[in-house]
Formats: sequence, structure tokens, C-alpha cells
Amino acid sequence: MGLLDTDRSLALDSYYAASAPLAQRHAPLRGDQRCDVAVVGGGLAGLSAALDLRQRGFDVVLLEAQQIGFGASGRNGGQAIHGLACDQELIEFQLGRDDARRIWDMSIEALDLLKQRIAEHAIACEWRDGWLGVARTPGKGRELMRWAQRTEKRYGYVVQRLAPGELGHWIASPEFHSGVYDPRSGHLQPLKYTRGLARAAAAAGVRIFEDSAALELLPGPAPRLRTAQGMVTAAQVLLAGNVYLGALATSLAPALAPRIMPVGTYIACTEALPPALAETLIPSRSAVCDNNFVLDYFRTTDDNRMLYGGRVSYSTRTPSDLAESMRRRMVLTFPQLQGRRIEYAWGGFVDITMNRAPDFGRLDGLGKVYYLQGFSGHGLALTGLAGRLVAEAMAGDATRFDVFAQIGHCNFPGGTRLRTPALVLAMAWYRLRDMLA
Repeated sequence: MGLLDTDRSLALDSYYAASAPLAQRHAPLRGDQRCDVAVVGGGLAGLSAALDLRQRGFDVVLLEAQQIGFGASGRNGGQAIHGLACDQELIEFQLGRDDARRIWDMSIEALDLLKQRIAEHAIACEWRDGWLGVARTPGKGRELMRWAQRTEKRYGYVVQRLAPGELGHWIASPEFHSGVYDPRSGHLQPLKYTRGLARAAAAAGVRIFEDSAALELLPGPAPRLRTAQGMVTAAQVLLAGNVYLGALATSLAPALAPRIMPVGTYIACTEALPPALAETLIPSRSAVCDNNFVLDYFRTTDDNRMLYGGRVSYSTRTPSDLAESMRRRMVLTFPQLQGRRIEYAWGGFVDITMNRAPDFGRLDGLGKVYYLQGFSGHGLALTGLAGRLVAEAMAGDATRFDVFAQIGHCNFPGGTRLRTPALVLAMAWYRLRDMLA
């Protein structure tokens, strides 16, 4: 069973799909098309780039192998958070203080851009301000406070620090020691947002084709993308399919594919709770995430459900007891949810890099072919900015894109046969480290 087949089965029980009725489908590509830019991937990165390019006057064709928002863009935890998935010290070490500051500032711009697009295109996606970062142990609490102090001093970004005695006012759980609160970050219904962005792109004139997997890229001064029933010829190409590029990435760019790994992440959603109970769990209605390496993340929805994510699979095998195992994790955090029914349980694959930093760049020797990948589970806001940066680069100003393109990346060790078991062992070590913290 291939990755897409596995992922298709994970999508069947998604609360997001159940609460975001499909209002628009796009026909598959049939025949030949010509355009200024061809975009591969109908997730947030590809749609954001397509929208920005169209607003700059480019003629754009977008190819999506499944449906808009099929992948991580439409099935994630819905949390839009400052910064990157990696620690800023990694960026400082690689690029120096000045460029690290530019990248941090762009990650904050990404939050503003997301809210701007919601307002500009009237996307009803249940946005709520507020994010809580929480620590499960005193050691993790000290680590979190050091991060808050350093982030304020180095980047001028201030979060509210919550001591052990204060945290109970923010979250009704015995599991957490201390935390921080960021009012600028927040959460939304990601499939509604992704589909809203697609509607905006289509209204602007982007030609969107679903069920149109890019099977081959023929390089040259005008690169061509072949699908099962057609061909797109473009002046420039953007690959924004991440782990879903599959064989295209392997055959097209053997140096690129080994730099990301598909990691399964899973979410459960309860039945609708009594409103008074939902209000007491997280009174601020913020999104919440702990600071373990292998972390849990959760939030309440607009219709008073608890949406709880956290179990991950580095082997791409879906846990057989997914709903029950997620229920147990949720009840450990919120004992007051004992007996509440899990109504939905689903998952999907995110693309992580070895260092968890995003991987943006160009493919050498293939004409004007750009790629965006490696958001590492932290891409809900950053994908939007990535789309804008690549649109700027395609329009002739790569200044900001190239700041990100400087970040160095390594292949996962072990080759195609051994890198997955190697990663499983590494993650077992990180889980142990989290427990001993």
C-alpha cells in the first residue's frame, strides 16, 4: 500500500471534512495548457503562491493530485504559531544574527498575512486569537521560561509568562506545571481556510485542476508537466506537494526527496460537549501545545468539541487502536472528559526535515523550477508567507526567498531502506528524554 493509499484511509473520519461541506470541485486537466507559472500541489503553500502570482498579473495553472486540501493543509491541528518548528538558535548558528532576525520577523508577518487573507477574502474558518505553550514538568517549565526570556531579549517578541500558581486559570488540567500565552498566534478550521483560499485563487483567475497528478517534469527553457490526460507548459514551475510529490520528486530531484520524511500525526475529536464544560477546559479558548519534543496539541472548537492531537508514527503505519489511544491521552490531560465519546479520529502525513527547518529553494539544471517543503508540522501560517516569497522571487525579487534558501539541510541517514527504522529509534530516544525531563 502506497503513501497516498494509506493517507486516503486516514482522511475518511475527519471532523474537518464533516464540518466543511464541499461546495466546489475542479475538473481534471485534459489536453494541453500553457501558462506563466505551473504550481504542483493544492495545499496552502501552492494556493498562496498561486493567489499572489495571479494578483501580480501572472497566468497560473495549479495541479492537485487529489482534492484541494487533501493533505496536511486540510487535516492539521489548526494551530497558527509564531516562529519555525526548529529552534531559532539553529538559524542563528547557520545564518548569523541578522538573517535569523529576518526569518523570525517573517514568521510573525506570516501570522498577519493569514489574518489579512481571512478578512480580505471573507473566509469563514473559525479563527480565534490565542495560543498557550505549556510545560508538563518543572524541568520543562524552566526550559520554556528560558525560551520566553531569550525570545523577548533577542527578537523583541513578548509572551505572557504563567507561573505554576497562575496556570489553573488558563487550563483545567492537572498535567501541566507552567506556561506562556501568546495573543498574536491562534487557531482555525484548516480545511475551511484552505478551501476559502482556493475559492479566492479561482475567483482571481487561477486555473485549478483536481485529480491531476503531475507524473513527469520535462526540463528546459519552458518546463513541461505531464499528467495522465494532459500537459502543462510553463515559463516557471513551483513544486509545493511536499511528501505527496512521491515518484515525481524521486525521479526529478534525487537530491531533494531524501531531505524530507513523511511523519504520521493523529487527531481525535469528541462529541459536542455541554457549553459550560467546554468553557471551563480552556477558558480563553486558546490553542494549546506542550513543549515536549514529541508533543500533544489540542483546542476546543466553535461547536464545543475537544480536538486533541498528539500520537505520531514515524514508520507511516497507522495505530490500530487510534480512537481509543487518543481518548486515553485526552482523558489523562482532562479527566473530566472521562466517558465522553470520540466521534472522529483521523490522521495524515507531514513533511519533516532532519533539523525541522523549512526547505525552500530552486532545482539546479531544470530551468526555473522552485520548491517549498519541510514545514515540519509548523506550516499553517508559514506556508502562506512561503507562497508570497516564491511569488516575489518569480517576479524578479528573490531577496527574501533567498534568506530562507540559505538554510542548510542534510539527508536522513540510512537511505530509502533504513532511514525509517533509524528515525523510529531516534524518536524513541526523544520520548525517553521527554519523560526524564
